[in-house]
Amino acid sequence: MGREFVEIFDEWVHTYDDSVYGKDKEYEDVFVKYDEILQAVADLAISPVVEFGVGTGNLTEKLLARGLQVTGIEPNEAMRQVTAEKLPDLTLVDGDFLQFDDKIEAKTFVSTYAFHHLTDEEKAQAFRLYAEKLPAGGKVVFADTVFESLQAKQQKVDFEASRGYVNLVEDLNREYYTTLPAMKELIEAAGFSVEFTQLNGYVWLINATKKSESGR
Repeated sequence: MGREFVEIFDEWVHTYDDSVYGKDKEYEDVFVKYDEILQAVADLAISPVVEFGVGTGNLTEKLLARGLQVTGIEPNEAMRQVTAEKLPDLTLVDGDFLQFDDKIEAKTFVSTYAFHHLTDEEKAQAFRLYAEKLPAGGKVVFADTVFESLQAKQQKVDFEASRGYVNLVEDLNREYYTTLPAMKELIEAAGFSVEFTQLNGYVWLINATKKSESGR
């Protein structure tokens, strides 16, 4: 369910913000234009919003700055503690992409740098779940590392290995980074239209809108 990687963040919570803001050389390219990526997601959101993988609350702050009603869902206890101190008025609950309180209302589901914790089968399951919960016109707006093809992914792995970026290579091989064609297929199969926009050398903006019963 994507929780197999939760314990990794027990340690990363202490250095996560340093990584995303370019202080970790290995992950510098992954987080290029980090603030712009967060803002791109926040700008497309419609209230009320459910955010998966809140982390240290960086996207959350941008959502709240727009005056949106936000419920944060975060499976890692250490991350929840950090965010609760940072944003004490935020509604923040335990959960993940596939398991969360059914009573939470949403017109938009958002997330950044987290959907790759799910296998492609689980990603498809997640979008079917979101289709059940969202009204027509409701949105799923994610930003995450996606590759144009499996060949492109392997080229990136080989390139990072040539730079000696052992931790990043391990990450790319361990987690479930998918391809644009696979993502497009599973999203459209769940009843959404979708647009992809490349935001840096790794990250794509995934802007999905639930179709009406008529398919529009």
